[in-house]
Amino acid sequence: MSSPAPKFTTTHWLIIIIASIGFLFDTYELLMTPLVAAPAIAELLKVLPSDPSVTEWVGKLLWIAAVCGGVFGLLGGWLVDKFGRKTIMAASIFVYSFSPFCAAFATSLPMFIFFRCTTFIGVCVEFVAAITWLAEVFTDKHQKEKWLGITQACASLGGVLVTVVSVWISKNLDTLPHWGLPAGSTGIGAWRYTLMSGILPAIPIALMLPFVPESKVWKDKKLAGTLKRPSFAGLFSSELRRVTIVTTILSACAYGIAFGALQVTVARVTPGLPELKAEGMALAALKKTDMEISAKLKAPGLDDAAKAALKAEMKANFDKQKPVNIKIKAMSDKLQFHQEMGGLAGRVLLAGLLIWGISRVKLLKVFQIPALIILPVTYFVLFKDGGDAFLWGYALCGLVTVAQFSYFGEYLPKVFPMHLRGTGGSFATNVGGRMIGTCMATLNTSWLAPMLAGGALAVKPMHVAMAAGYIATAMAVIAFVVGFMLPEPKAEEG
Repeated sequence: MSSPAPKFTTTHWLIIIIASIGFLFDTYELLMTPLVAAPAIAELLKVLPSDPSVTEWVGKLLWIAAVCGGVFGLLGGWLVDKFGRKTIMAASIFVYSFSPFCAAFATSLPMFIFFRCTTFIGVCVEFVAAITWLAEVFTDKHQKEKWLGITQACASLGGVLVTVVSVWISKNLDTLPHWGLPAGSTGIGAWRYTLMSGILPAIPIALMLPFVPESKVWKDKKLAGTLKRPSFAGLFSSELRRVTIVTTILSACAYGIAFGALQVTVARVTPGLPELKAEGMALAALKKTDMEISAKLKAPGLDDAAKAALKAEMKANFDKQKPVNIKIKAMSDKLQFHQEMGGLAGRVLLAGLLIWGISRVKLLKVFQIPALIILPVTYFVLFKDGGDAFLWGYALCGLVTVAQFSYFGEYLPKVFPMHLRGTGGSFATNVGGRMIGTCMATLNTSWLAPMLAGGALAVKPMHVAMAAGYIATAMAVIAFVVGFMLPEPKAEEG
């Protein structure tokens, strides 16, 4: 007969609230990037948003931030095992809270990029620290699984919240106080206020942290001197080599689908939907004109008058793009909303299945098998017709992909020993996911889509959608095959 679950206390609820806020703002801080990157870079470089250098630097920013997040996130996992779960989690939350606030006051591109990188670092460390902390502060197995699933579901609300905040700031920009923010040529940009909102999680976390404990099992072993030293080499011992490699590959596949397909869909595929055919053609023509003007500006021997005339022509062309971009942005927001709601449904479904008690290997197949069908059908079939069918297909893509993120958040702390829980979880998430998986976005837009189009200048949304379909399907197949090598967790230590 199983013993009754421990009674819930105020401390338990504070732990759940802190973890939920942490997971929610993980997503919130990361999804600021597509909202603020282009306008921020354009203002700091003193060029129009349509300037090719803006697109170039947005790509560089995503790559630099992902690499920094992966490398320092890996180090953060080691710190979690060395100095404590709560300690490093708190530090990482404060890092990712104050970094965007500092970025709001950026007066140069290097300063902006630096603080976006520290934001990514904080997020990468916090995720691993939080799941490790949660896995150890709940001593009851069913409570642990239940609340790991439920708290991670809050991550899907982060994308919705940052979109709502961004829209509200844009509508109320003229009435917001200046707070000493640097002004651009058209005043204080909305992107600065959006970044400032990133400090929000620091306030409740700072108030609640003194009232929650460090992981007792980790602390007791640390004080007793029986806690082994964490090491990266330990992840490749004969006992852990298989689970380290398999979880790293599976994490890379999940992130590869998210970045190589889902994320580029909102930004690059939307203009190619059938319902936006006219707007897509108009925007393509206007951007072609932009490129022609930019090429003329780079020509040697231009006097100041000629440069001024070309810049005025570029500004006029940019103004023509505004009404087209508004319609495309509305559809992009609609797509993003469907993906976020699909992701939320996936996390909730996973939490329910965890409570039900299905085996971990079978649980992963619940999402991997439908992904083999849903992903290629959405990109190779539904995209051509657009409409509600594509929107709901895209939502299902979000469901089967995002649920896997929560799956690993629950699975990873179970398969690594206590002295390597942070290090092991960080290796799989940051090396596999952040450093390898996120590169699928670059693989799509910089190599595969141009190859399918016959050249970089010939790339259209349909080519990016086709590349997204190939990448997503390949990742799904690899994940399905490798998933059979995933071991069931053994009895947990502590």
